[in-house]
Amino acid sequence: MVSIMNEALELKVGHKVLEVGSGSGWHASTIAEIVAPSDAPKERWGHVYTIEIIPELAEFARENVRRAGYDDRVDVICGNGSLGYPKRAPYDRILVTAAAPDVPKPLIEQLKEGGSILIPIGGVHFFQSLFRVKKHKGKILKEDLGGVAFVPLTGRYGHRV
Repeated sequence: MVSIMNEALELKVGHKVLEVGSGSGWHASTIAEIVAPSDAPKERWGHVYTIEIIPELAEFARENVRRAGYDDRVDVICGNGSLGYPKRAPYDRILVTAAAPDVPKPLIEQLKEGGSILIPIGGVHFFQSLFRVKKHKGKILKEDLGGVAFVPLTGRYGHRV
């Protein structure tokens, strides 16, 4: 699923990416290797900001990212990812790794023109669709990429679980 999602994001060197739902930090690290590859000059590097609502998971992700050698390209933030991370917006790409009832408005607002969001949308019981949402000339275009199963997004724009 990580590979499928990275491909669907159409990541490029230099992209600034927000990931909502850090988990173990693995997915953020794979994104960092694409947007800020270790063999590219640092001035061309992009960056990954990953936000996790569960403090223990945020610390777990932070330590894993550090141990994997990506802490210079990935910032792990503990907070409500359904609100995005406006401090570093706008983003070229936004990845949500938990199922939302719909695309959170703050994420659309924090997305660059021409950027895209990849997000599972659906219920809390592991029946969702993965959507690629693009911002194009002020319009929001949604493309259904197929069925997936993710844990529910929590927080203000997430599910009430």
